[in-house]
Amino acid sequence: MKRYFSDLHIHSCLSPCGSDESTPANICGMAMVKGLQMIAVTDHNTARNLPYVKTCCDAYGLLLIPGMEITTREEVHMLGYFPTVDTALEFGEMLRGHMPKAKNKPSYFGNQRIVNEDDEIVAEEDLLLMGASDLPLSRAAALVREFGGVPVPAHINRGSNGLLVNLGFFPDDLNFTAVEVWRALPCPQEPQEGRHVLHSSDAHYLGDILEPEITIGLPEPTVDAFLAWLRSPVVSPAHM
Repeated sequence: MKRYFSDLHIHSCLSPCGSDESTPANICGMAMVKGLQMIAVTDHNTARNLPYVKTCCDAYGLLLIPGMEITTREEVHMLGYFPTVDTALEFGEMLRGHMPKAKNKPSYFGNQRIVNEDDEIVAEEDLLLMGASDLPLSRAAALVREFGGVPVPAHINRGSNGLLVNLGFFPDDLNFTAVEVWRALPCPQEPQEGRHVLHSSDAHYLGDILEPEITIGLPEPTVDAFLAWLRSPVVSPAHM
């Protein structure tokens, strides 16, 4: 078992709230400079920059966990981690049909740029990615699982899109095996018990990507090993 420095919640320039400088190449370069070994780029409701992120990760020897930050009908943010980039892209195309048909206004919401590994703008996403889908949390989580992924409620203790803040309770019946907790704020212990707890940057700017401080132990540096770990039961110290 080896531990890998990670940041599993990073936004690229495709997210309207993300910096234009957060291109796939710059994200991977910054992660490498900071000493990370495993990253996830999780843009809002889309995966269209992931193929280029994968190319850059491969060039730097970084493990990419294909991801996305999904906004549910309740306006809860939920991370989805997928087995392959292609699976994440397929999920994104499905999710696109559940999004409002509003067009992005770059001057107001920000640019939504699809950028290749050479920092060339391939396309501009015109569908506004900041909106909420029409999928309730339960259905969104089920669909992530149907696509072979693992759903993880994002920053559950922070902001209006955090599950605890938004709903006011944790839905145990949805069988989440992991949660993301914002370290700078207090979080009730109960939602964390019996679940893997992720701490990530939710970086919208390159400088916000984590330093090498959070590690995850895996038997091998693969996406399958990470997803298996996320799905695995948490063993309390009393049972070890």
